[in-house]
Amino acid sequence: MEGEWRKRIFSTKPAHRMHAGPAHIGTPRVASPSKNAHAIMHAPPGDDHSNVMRSMPERDRDFTPVTASMVDRHVLARGSQDKVVDNTNRKGKEERPDPIAPTPTCTSSILQEDPQNLVRRASITSDSDAIPADVNHHRVDEPQAADGTSEQVVRHHPNKARGQGTLGRSLANIPSANTIGIPTLGSHNQHDCRESKRSSRDIGTRINQIIPEGGFVGNLNNLPKARFNFVPHREVGLMTAVYLDEEFGMPCISMTPAGIIDTAECIRQMQERVGKWASAPPKEKVDHEPYIDQHTRSVPQAAWSSRSIDRQNSTGKRAVIPGDATHATAMTKIPSREMGIRACRAGTYCKHDAERSNEQVRGSRDEILVTDDHTEAGDTIGRVEPPAISGTQMERHVGKRLDTPRGVTSPPVHIQNFPSGYRPSSGYEGTNQIADSVHNPHTLGTEDHLLDILGGHDTEAVTESSPIEQDMLIRSPESQLGSSQIPRSVRGKTKGKTEKSARQNGITNITVEVMYAAREILGTQIMTKTASAGGASRYPMPHHLA
Repeated sequence: MEGEWRKRIFSTKPAHRMHAGPAHIGTPRVASPSKNAHAIMHAPPGDDHSNVMRSMPERDRDFTPVTASMVDRHVLARGSQDKVVDNTNRKGKEERPDPIAPTPTCTSSILQEDPQNLVRRASITSDSDAIPADVNHHRVDEPQAADGTSEQVVRHHPNKARGQGTLGRSLANIPSANTIGIPTLGSHNQHDCRESKRSSRDIGTRINQIIPEGGFVGNLNNLPKARFNFVPHREVGLMTAVYLDEEFGMPCISMTPAGIIDTAECIRQMQERVGKWASAPPKEKVDHEPYIDQHTRSVPQAAWSSRSIDRQNSTGKRAVIPGDATHATAMTKIPSREMGIRACRAGTYCKHDAERSNEQVRGSRDEILVTDDHTEAGDTIGRVEPPAISGTQMERHVGKRLDTPRGVTSPPVHIQNFPSGYRPSSGYEGTNQIADSVHNPHTLGTEDHLLDILGGHDTEAVTESSPIEQDMLIRSPESQLGSSQIPRSVRGKTKGKTEKSARQNGITNITVEVMYAAREILGTQIMTKTASAGGASRYPMPHHLA
């Protein structure tokens, strides 16, 4: 697996055009949320922005454990020499972390420096273990670097504990699991972690370790005490789980518990894994079906609310859904299976996991969108002109320019997507949050009905009249006065539909009567569409909630 990770080759692109950040940001995403770990970036001024990224969006009150070994004009002229070694030794004495993870950047690659040698020299005199982050900026991006660094740190400590004879292998009597892959700067990661702990507690599974979020790296030698590993986000943690499976025979669950259906399936997989370890079988049969049935009926409100009139304006629409593999897959399947919203374009910017992601959403999307260039994704949205967008903050900006309903459901995210309140996107409670993020950007149903009556329905195309056509139409003073009394938010669309109706009927002089006639025709169309759709029952409740 380690060799396969190193073989992932990507063409060099400007970082500002990519969804994922550069590789040297991946290492701090794993080191900074861990307890007693420290990352050192050998980078020029400005590349140490991970400090601000951690403290501001995550609202972390502690100092971010990341140090920038600055590449200044002296380094450019003479090389780094002892600068990385001195910074590593200094932090080892001040913080006493275990380990220190120096990470190279694109600048150190350009200078053709040897990070391995620098770390080797530092480890001789440092009070802490130094693990060089094995990242290559020309081959991996931010999520892959975070995944690889996590595997490096986890591999280091069990090997160290094995040499010291302190490796924990005895299984606890109570079924337990490791949650792997909760890095910083994710999409609602901290809230998902809390929801995962609460769900595990409810089904009687104890959490052995959570890494890297809040995990003490000195306890990593106790990872094998769990019966299985749970990886909620495939971007970070999958390599670690594969290593633990190969080294200690620990099974892994890599399904994201997002949405009613996948949450239930994830709990069933946990039930199966609890009883699979032959050396420590459970004392009594584990059955989580009553828990699944109770919470499916009582907690999620998404399926019920999708049938309400205030949510029907989004039902039946098509959306463009890019994002990382975990969130793009979830946000394609959940609206399609549980809310009646299908993706016209969906895919991931994680090209190394695109094949599996595409297989997961087969049948839930019309076409595949796989690109790590957010400008290409924006061009696709501009061509398709979808009624809705659900993706990263880059797609949010595109939707804002196009005046299209949009929601941010995948990293990279904006600071406003780090809510202060409890808003998980996984588990049964997360189902409600996903439903809100899907429906709220749209015009509500009752509001939509009023817009239809006023001639301002937001889902129907408005034909813009050319200057020649506008010159052929004459508006009477009374009709102009009537137009000025229409709410400003729908005045333009109302005018456009009135002119369209006049041209279709060969009318050149628009009077008040013509305006009323156009409104009557529009109202008849609305009544016909509502009757044919069956009112509030046009989207049936899922069979498992009926």
